[in-house]
Amino acid sequence: MAAGYRSAVETARGGTVSPDERARCTGVAAQISRAFDAAVSRPARLIAALLELEPLGWTLLTQRRWPERAAGSVDAILVGPGGVVVIDVVPWRGVTRHAETVWEGETEVTEHVATTGDLVYSLQEQLAEIGLPATSVHGLLVGSDTRDVDHLLFGVRILGGDALALRTIARLPRALRADEVARVRTELEARFPPPTTGPIAVVSPQADTRDVSSSAPGADSPSSPGQQLEQRLPPNQVLEDLLVGVSSPPAAPRVGLLEPPQARAIRRSFAGPSRIRGATGTGKTLVTLHRAAYLARTTGQRVLVTTYVKTLPQVLAAQFRALAPDVAERVEFHSVHSFAYRLLVERGQRPRLDGKLARDAFHEAWAEVGASGALARADANPVYWRDEIVYVIKGRGLRAWEQYAALARTGRRRALGVDLRREVWQLALAYEAALQRHGIADFEDLVLDAEQSLRTTPSAAFGAVLIDEAQDLSCAMVRMLHALVGDRPDGLHLVGDGQQTLYPGGYTLAEAGVSTAGRGVVLTSNHRNSSEILAAAHELIDGDEYLDIDGALTTSPLELPELARRGPAPVLRVFPSRADHDVSFIGHIRGLLGSETGLRASDIAVLSLTRWSSREAVVALEAAGIRTQDLQETDARTDAVHVGTIKRAKGLEFAEVVVVQAPGELLDQPADSDSDDGTAETREFQRRELYVAMTRARHGLWVGVA
Repeated sequence: MAAGYRSAVETARGGTVSPDERARCTGVAAQISRAFDAAVSRPARLIAALLELEPLGWTLLTQRRWPERAAGSVDAILVGPGGVVVIDVVPWRGVTRHAETVWEGETEVTEHVATTGDLVYSLQEQLAEIGLPATSVHGLLVGSDTRDVDHLLFGVRILGGDALALRTIARLPRALRADEVARVRTELEARFPPPTTGPIAVVSPQADTRDVSSSAPGADSPSSPGQQLEQRLPPNQVLEDLLVGVSSPPAAPRVGLLEPPQARAIRRSFAGPSRIRGATGTGKTLVTLHRAAYLARTTGQRVLVTTYVKTLPQVLAAQFRALAPDVAERVEFHSVHSFAYRLLVERGQRPRLDGKLARDAFHEAWAEVGASGALARADANPVYWRDEIVYVIKGRGLRAWEQYAALARTGRRRALGVDLRREVWQLALAYEAALQRHGIADFEDLVLDAEQSLRTTPSAAFGAVLIDEAQDLSCAMVRMLHALVGDRPDGLHLVGDGQQTLYPGGYTLAEAGVSTAGRGVVLTSNHRNSSEILAAAHELIDGDEYLDIDGALTTSPLELPELARRGPAPVLRVFPSRADHDVSFIGHIRGLLGSETGLRASDIAVLSLTRWSSREAVVALEAAGIRTQDLQETDARTDAVHVGTIKRAKGLEFAEVVVVQAPGELLDQPADSDSDDGTAETREFQRRELYVAMTRARHGLWVGVA
């Protein structure tokens, strides 16, 4: 028992199962084991064992009428911390699956599985109206095999016996609070009434009220007691599973009842590419994770979740494992660039990437054709022109001068005439030549090569692709990911908010050859920020313009999203020196850690616009004896203050956010929106970046200007 027990504890919240919780699980495990072993027939054995879950907050409905089917009934519906479990007990043995068909020996039983899947699907739709996500509604079809049969089809898990079913239920991660369990049970009792108006007999371990004597060959029956006792359920085995179920990693996403629009978005079906958008804090990433799990379960295919920020996928993967461990192996999380690299390597190509050499190549090209010409006279900062090449030209995969000459340059404020564009094109050619001299590719080439590979040799690896923070991708990235799944139903899902775009030279869906017309969801309720934080963040960008990926030019409004909570007023302080700034922000963090709110160091993030400022913040914190953790190396088990750039914090949230070394000019009123000055464009992107930093905070916000 010891090794398995330690393994279970290690998977649970870093090993912090409370003594009371552990003792309760120990008692329940012993009761389940006794009830399971005492029963002599099915489904008495399973029902008797499930009843013992009550001390852990589970409640059981048995012998319930199926409203959609005149002669149908449901063996059991279990509702508790792990969600809702619809249980169909069948006498099948020797179950096999071949593609989309299921067999019991030589008898096809696919229709029975599909019927159970229809019930689960219908129940998911109904319970979404009270905010229960489809991922919290499970369907189990339990056979009588003693081997570990476990198939997933039509959103239903076909399990090989009562013991495996109990272990599967015990391991379900927490999804509902006690009050939510009560609300869901009330809904279930109304939707699944008892078959009569009289009392309902609940089977005991000693007697089974169901006649199984005429079951199919191989079924359990009172006349074959040996078959009834083939499966044993040791209490230590149940305990390990219960400990996994009652615990979840700190990185677990918010679970429980959601807003009905969120729950509906998770299971909504679309006839082609779709889009989920909403302002900050409206649960877009949460919906993405739930939808990935839902698609993996219902389609049985692999799902790709991707985003631009390279550190976010590992965080999302950890959250997903806590949310839906049963399909964790079916869902992959990659940044766009890491996915493109892996694809090419798997196809026999190995791109040589070197970020430093690529930067050197650009500077060589700039010195050769840019530094002494018209481009330098228009803007002496080479970063603007490198962005023009990276995001506008290569980000779209432009191959000919004529394409660039006629381009609308979505997302760029500075107007470029034909002469300047010709100079930019010459700079781009010189840059490509420098890359070839060094024998390397840049990250834009990586995406373009992957796109071309998929056009030449399509892939059937994934049934669905979900893109989080889609507004930050380039046009070529979206085309590459679209090539994976095309326009198939529920294939491509773009999730994001144009107001949080942090990179120049964006794209429109029309440019990428993607249409989501009539296939969109808008989330409006903020579940993260307090009213005070939202007001401060929206005041910062009020009046700024941004171009959404649907091509609409939008002005950021001051109107706040719905349902924001109240909290303390954000702190904005301007300091005469860096030394004063550092003393103040260190003191603020010490105050947070010394408060009586139970705040952990890992609940705090220190964010900045630049990597240099982040490094300086780390030095100041470590000198003060405060442990830090880089956002790029997030370890959910480490209790340390997170430090990193704002871009690395995309998609994340923290109880407290401290923004250090914020440029004072970003807090001024926005520049004239009619300006085409590149400086104004850069300033607007930085203001949106600061807006993103501020809206990572759930409760408290501190912004320092040095």
